[in-house]
Amino acid sequence: MNDFLELREKRVLITSGTRGAGAATVSLFHELGARILTTARSRPAQMPDVGFVAADLTTAQGCEEVAEAARKHLGEVDILVHMLGGSSAPAGGFGALSDAEWEREIGLNLMPAVRLDRALVPAMVARGRGVVIHVTSIQSALPLPEATTAYAAAKAALSTYSKSLSKEVSPKGVRVVRISPGWIETEAAVQLTDRIAQDAGVDRAEARDIVMKSLGGIPLGRPSKPGEVANLVAFLASGRAASITGAEYVIDGGTIPTA
Repeated sequence: MNDFLELREKRVLITSGTRGAGAATVSLFHELGARILTTARSRPAQMPDVGFVAADLTTAQGCEEVAEAARKHLGEVDILVHMLGGSSAPAGGFGALSDAEWEREIGLNLMPAVRLDRALVPAMVARGRGVVIHVTSIQSALPLPEATTAYAAAKAALSTYSKSLSKEVSPKGVRVVRISPGWIETEAAVQLTDRIAQDAGVDRAEARDIVMKSLGGIPLGRPSKPGEVANLVAFLASGRAASITGAEYVIDGGTIPTA
């Protein structure tokens, strides 16, 4: 067990913990001794021995079910990690986005965090301690107009909401931090590169280069790995980051140009 990060017996709710960076975060927190409840629409056959509740967090009822399960299984929540996110909007620019598409993107990428925070953060405030981590996206600063306008706007809204929440609850002992990933090489990302490779008649490495070029390049030369995102989540959730709140940490291999 890694003694640098002290998460033993911390009561943790991690949303979308069955795939990608969410699954990596659940695995790492489990390794570090945390008591975990995670959630997704269904439980996969293989995952760590942690608490799980099946729910649709895009609905108010689903969020209520998860909040109640957290109270039942954990008692109180010390760390709340919002990993849920994604996009199913069609390509075609802003004109292809109907009201239903906008509502779907906001309902997936913003409202679950708003609802779960509203249900669980007041108890943190009452105790005078707790950590909330919102996973946003570099898309909020680097949207791809052809395909990610609604997703990027929803993640930008999540980032602004997170900053406002941090200003409200940090003086009361609750830290709120944002993590902004770039392209993560998840199972879905591998499937995407395979589709691009097939459509373009190239191999997987060339298809990966196509994706990186669409982002303006990744100076590191590769996507982030799910475990690398999990490492950042664990550090920010731990006591090692006790004076960090209201900040956004980008993990994108240098994709976003900064001074």
